[in-house]
Amino acid sequence: MSHVCSLFGDAHAHYDTCPACSPHSDLYVTVQVWAGSKPLTVPVQTAYKSFRTERRWNEWLTLPIPYSSLPQNSRLAITIWDLSPAGGDGAKGHAVPFGGTTLPLFDKDNQLHKGRQKCHVYRHREADGNDDSRTPSFLPRRQAVKGAPEDREADELDRMEKLFKKHEMGEIPRVDWLDQLVFRGFEKRGLQSARSSRKAAQRRQAAQADGVGEKADTEADSGPQPSSFMLNVELPRFDFPVVFADHEYPPPPVSSYLQLSSSQSNVILKPPPEVQFGPGINAVGDDEGYGGRLIPVYDPEVAAKDNPAETKHRRLVRSQHRSGNMDKDLKPNAKVRDELNTIMAYSPTHTLTPEEKDLIWKFRYYLTRNKKAVTKFAKSVNWQDVSEARHAAQILGMWTDIDVDDALELLGPTFDSPAVRAFAVDRLRKADDHELLLYLLQLVQALKYEHISPQSGHEVTQDSSLARFLISRAVSSFTLGNYFWWYVMVECDDKSQDQGPHNQAVYGKIAYDFMTELVKQPGGEETRATLRRQAEWISILSKISGEIKASNESIAKRTERVKHFLADPKNELVTIDPPLPLPLDPSVEIIGVAPEETVVFKSSLHPIKVSFKTTAGRKYPIIFKTGDDLRQDQLVIQIITLMDDLLRKENLDLKLSPYKILATSTSAGLSQFVHSMSFQAITSKYRNNPALSYLKQNNPDSHGPLGLRKETLDTFIKSCAGYCVITYILGVGDRHLDNLLLTPDGHFFHADFGYILGRDPKPFAPAMKLSKEMVDCMGGANSEHYRQFKQYCFLAYSALRKNCNLILNLFSLMANANIPDIKLEPDKAALKVKERFHLELSSEEDAIRNLERIMDDNLNALVPVVIDKLHELVQAFRA
Repeated sequence: MSHVCSLFGDAHAHYDTCPACSPHSDLYVTVQVWAGSKPLTVPVQTAYKSFRTERRWNEWLTLPIPYSSLPQNSRLAITIWDLSPAGGDGAKGHAVPFGGTTLPLFDKDNQLHKGRQKCHVYRHREADGNDDSRTPSFLPRRQAVKGAPEDREADELDRMEKLFKKHEMGEIPRVDWLDQLVFRGFEKRGLQSARSSRKAAQRRQAAQADGVGEKADTEADSGPQPSSFMLNVELPRFDFPVVFADHEYPPPPVSSYLQLSSSQSNVILKPPPEVQFGPGINAVGDDEGYGGRLIPVYDPEVAAKDNPAETKHRRLVRSQHRSGNMDKDLKPNAKVRDELNTIMAYSPTHTLTPEEKDLIWKFRYYLTRNKKAVTKFAKSVNWQDVSEARHAAQILGMWTDIDVDDALELLGPTFDSPAVRAFAVDRLRKADDHELLLYLLQLVQALKYEHISPQSGHEVTQDSSLARFLISRAVSSFTLGNYFWWYVMVECDDKSQDQGPHNQAVYGKIAYDFMTELVKQPGGEETRATLRRQAEWISILSKISGEIKASNESIAKRTERVKHFLADPKNELVTIDPPLPLPLDPSVEIIGVAPEETVVFKSSLHPIKVSFKTTAGRKYPIIFKTGDDLRQDQLVIQIITLMDDLLRKENLDLKLSPYKILATSTSAGLSQFVHSMSFQAITSKYRNNPALSYLKQNNPDSHGPLGLRKETLDTFIKSCAGYCVITYILGVGDRHLDNLLLTPDGHFFHADFGYILGRDPKPFAPAMKLSKEMVDCMGGANSEHYRQFKQYCFLAYSALRKNCNLILNLFSLMANANIPDIKLEPDKAALKVKERFHLELSSEEDAIRNLERIMDDNLNALVPVVIDKLHELVQAFRA
């Protein structure tokens, strides 16, 4: 059912009309709501009233239907009735229709009509509320003047009426003395036009009386025509437009084919598939059968189930190669080899055509030597065909070793075959703990695509090879186990509608099986106790953080309150014995808190900075925050850490410093505090070349470049290049001088990743954040250091572009992670990252030139500078 905002109660209408022909007729009006050529309400009518000259009812009518129940094609069927003892054509008892008109309730923009409406009256006809009404209140321009010469006076009156309506609605400012002059002039002009129209009508009636019968018959057959009578209808006025909006319901899940993997059909049913009608349905002139009205019915299997013709074609083609005896030695010629190489170069988001799938199947034995072909082969198999799926599983066992990025793609939502997923897990077994930790966040999300039963008596290791693998590795390494445990706990804590109770039950079962397996290991009981102590430590910090956030005290009082809480021995934070591995970084063991270094920040959530003493004799500062979901920031930091690892493998160390961050629930988390200063604070403290002045103060060297140590400047240039390229690829938005940070030793980095994948709250935001302050610190856009900076950008972009498949697969695995900027369009998250790689540019030189153009455009743009100044003013006002 369609809905309009039901806030406005019931519909009303108010009526008046011009004088009728007879001065003795007492007319009344009936109004009825129609939609879809059917009445929606009973008619309501005006009370009896005797008239003297003009017919003005001046009465509100209430229609028995709320606005929220009105369909988009609703209309008011308004009929003016006269009384006659003798009756007549169309009479209902003694009531004879004087005239009728049909007024639509919504305009072409789906907005509810409001205010005064001028309606044409059709004499001696009852109003019909059909969708193709023969008594429309509004006439097209050409129909209103059909058969008559151009009437400029009428056009001017219509224009003035529209202006008067705007004046009534407050769209034109009121000027009392001028309004009175205009009103009097318009009234005189209207009376003169009415007299002219009456004389013209009398002349037409005289001409029709003298005309021949054939002409009269022709006019009678042309349908009802509007008379010279007009009905003024006044509808309620609202402060804001009332707009009709449709609620789109999901297609009914009545077909088993809706759950097919896209490895078979490559069709994502979002939005629901468009229903294509067959020949003859709704065709022109198709008015016979079933009363001439055919109703289209939604078929949920359309576009989900394979086309029968294509299915039979595939079976016929592949039946020739089913046994594989001849195919084992089949090799492509040069032309076919080029076609296969083109297919192998497709990105993970590319959809294969049926012809490409058949070609891959034909040369499947030849392709087993190509490690990049395994994902394309898996996509070409119809895994619903038992015989074909069994043969494909045998082929997978013959495949050469594949890369980890292809293994991650096979664990994504597009592959649900246990054989394929088990093959991918076998590749992951070869990864060491460091490599596995880089992808652990995505692998925990990939458990959503496994066939895991949440039943208590059923172990997940029996259902899922991935769950069995992750649990076995997590119990054998405390670092992996620490992060695996907290990633799973966050999923258990997610009670949103996007995840559902089934997801919570599955992850709850995974956590239970992990603990069950953990206690079987040597030292497992101690590890379990450590994880429990971590949870208690998080609970203590959450308690004070929640109290500080809810209090209305000043920052100074909040800070003292936190210090007193931390210093209280009852809270067991002053001394932590035995040492506790930090959940944020298990390699760091804390032995107590340093209350004197506590800081409460001024932001709306009031996060607190707490420093803990470590077994290494140092202090480890962290920021604890409640009331905010840190999973998006956690994802971005994880991707930056991965990219840093990929760049180092290319022998390119860009001095990146991704600080650690861990979400402990859907509304709380920890992050590492890095001693640094924001560019906003630096520009406030230093006026001339602020970033360079800041670095000079901390790293002076009169013999070094630009007056500071060479290592510091080199660190700054490299880190700027790395973060500029990475934040551009990830589409990080809301970049301003407050979330660009600089450490005293020259490490530049970004913070606060609330907007990614191209989203930005500011208009005309740059694609890459390259501020003037950064370039000035390098010596200007014409300096040798800036040219070196650009070279680092090009090298980083080329290196990451080579590994784009791995990055795209990681984002594909996060499609259902309930991360804000991904869940807006889950199926397009990887595509948005792919756009930044510009894979359509085949040559590396073209890609680098495109990146250089983006850098130059952002450097010379004025809008980012204005945005930074406005942000500075807003922050100063808030302070």
